[in-house]
Amino acid sequence: MNRGGIGAGSASIVLVFAVLCLTVFSLITFVVASNDKTLVAREAELVVGFFEADARAENIVAQIIGSWVIPEEIEGINIHHEWDFQTDTDFVAFSSPISDALAIFVRLAVNSDSYEILSWRMYNSAEWEYDGGLDVWPGPPGIDLDDIDIGFGTGTPWISD
Repeated sequence: MNRGGIGAGSASIVLVFAVLCLTVFSLITFVVASNDKTLVAREAELVVGFFEADARAENIVAQIIGSWVIPEEIEGINIHHEWDFQTDTDFVAFSSPISDALAIFVRLAVNSDSYEILSWRMYNSAEWEYDGGLDVWPGPPGIDLDDIDIGFGTGTPWISD
């Protein structure tokens, strides 16, 4: 006898589908939360590194301003300086590292009685490597692409001479 309504099989299929959807959504949430935690940890490390490098740079500037002779190195950081005889100014530059790839660059103009900050900026200090290898399909064999005028050269496009 058929009484109508939803049978036990249909209810089980809906229940299994709901549990499967909840499992997939919980896994997606877990992966996103884990990625966000990694991103926040990297960002926090960068912010701490920036403020440590900035404080180190401030300390180096204070030592440069307070000394009669500009040293070659302060706190393990090389100090580059150049004397300008015409203006009686010593130009000082150094970099305070933030991380392996970032640093704060500082450039000062130091006179006998004052100083001026010419540059105080963050820059990418990582070594840049050029990758010139790009595999491009040369076209079908037997066709020389130098003989084809595609209209981007000099002269009138699409008209052969």
